[in-house]
Amino acid sequence: MSACIINQELIVTTMSTFQVNLHEAIHSLSDALDLVGVDHIHHGKRVAFMAAECGKILGWTGAQLDDLFQASILHDSGVSKTAVHAKLAQLQWELETEHCELGANLLGSSALLRHLAPIVRYHHTHWVDLQALDLPEMVKLSANCIYMVDRVDVLTLQYTATNTDILLGKDAIQQTIWEHRGDWFAPALVDAFMAASSTEAFWFMLENNHVNGYATTWLAHTQKRPMVFEELSSLMRIFSSIVDAKSTFTREHSEGVASLARYLGETMQLNEFSCDQLELAGLLHDIGKLRVPDELLEKRGLLTDVERRTMSRHSFDTYNILSMIKGMEEVTLWASQHHERLNGSGYPYHIEADSISLEARIVAVADVFQALAQRRPYRDAMTPQAILDILQTQAQDKLLDARVVACVANNLERCWAAAFPGKHATLETAAQT
Repeated sequence: MSACIINQELIVTTMSTFQVNLHEAIHSLSDALDLVGVDHIHHGKRVAFMAAECGKILGWTGAQLDDLFQASILHDSGVSKTAVHAKLAQLQWELETEHCELGANLLGSSALLRHLAPIVRYHHTHWVDLQALDLPEMVKLSANCIYMVDRVDVLTLQYTATNTDILLGKDAIQQTIWEHRGDWFAPALVDAFMAASSTEAFWFMLENNHVNGYATTWLAHTQKRPMVFEELSSLMRIFSSIVDAKSTFTREHSEGVASLARYLGETMQLNEFSCDQLELAGLLHDIGKLRVPDELLEKRGLLTDVERRTMSRHSFDTYNILSMIKGMEEVTLWASQHHERLNGSGYPYHIEADSISLEARIVAVADVFQALAQRRPYRDAMTPQAILDILQTQAQDKLLDARVVACVANNLERCWAAAFPGKHATLETAAQT
């Protein structure tokens, strides 16, 4: 809430407030990151489990363990592309710190997660190199702990990927970590890992069902808390930035859809809370695309039937990821329904007009508009008038809402500018592209 005094009268303006569990939001972001690996899932949760177990042995406080757990779950937030994710399975590779820098920059953009950014930034830095850096000791230890157990998870892949008993690799994995004691990893951390991993239960917990349950238990330690819109949107922009970075053709797409959806909502006189929700839905609508292989997003020709089916599941994945975050139920629905159409021909649920809210219809129009305004590998960017022609045809065919399309037609220049926030886009500049 903010206040200012004008002519001695107190004028109070309120910000939209959401009731959200931060841990649920972070857990959902981890699930989104899992999609990038396609089949290699729960990596972040396994790293979080192992790191927390090591931290407990070292006697770290509850607050320190919570920061460690959050940073562990989010440590690969700088990875959007499946090609980059595949490199994570190597013990080390050239330019391996690039995703650390990207992830740290993303977390640094959110006031809620900014304190975790240094840990993520250095989670692939050897201990001998960390020692020379001017960082708090707890940041060094947390980053190095994540690095160590991250490499443990990589070493277990040769067993888990082939359904081989993980205990058969226990001694070899421990030996590899021990060989890097003092150079790659802090001696105290290696000693803690050796103690934690001495039991069979530690290794069994790395199985997907068990480690997911461990993370779920962590969720229970916090409750929903009030978040003003600015806090929540900065957090959700981490989601959208990861998605948009997946392809050079979709950069800033989510931001543009969010901006345009909000503008349409405001122009159609929806209340401020609904407009805030529309902006969030726009930011999050394509989170499920993290599962889509890079080559499909970059393909220059038409998609095959199989490829179209692969692409069409992304809105379903969007729903599954976001539905875990209590307090964002409407945002989740509007985001996941952006490919539904009024005549029931959309996907993934084939729902019809009566079941599609005005807000979901707004997101759908904003998505089509912004996508057509951007260049894609199979076509050039379209002009505003060409986009409007397509929108009006789809409204006539009962695909898109005619009221929302009419709002676009009556405010075409402003819609174009809203689709490219921060770029001062006008119809004149559109005509020149």
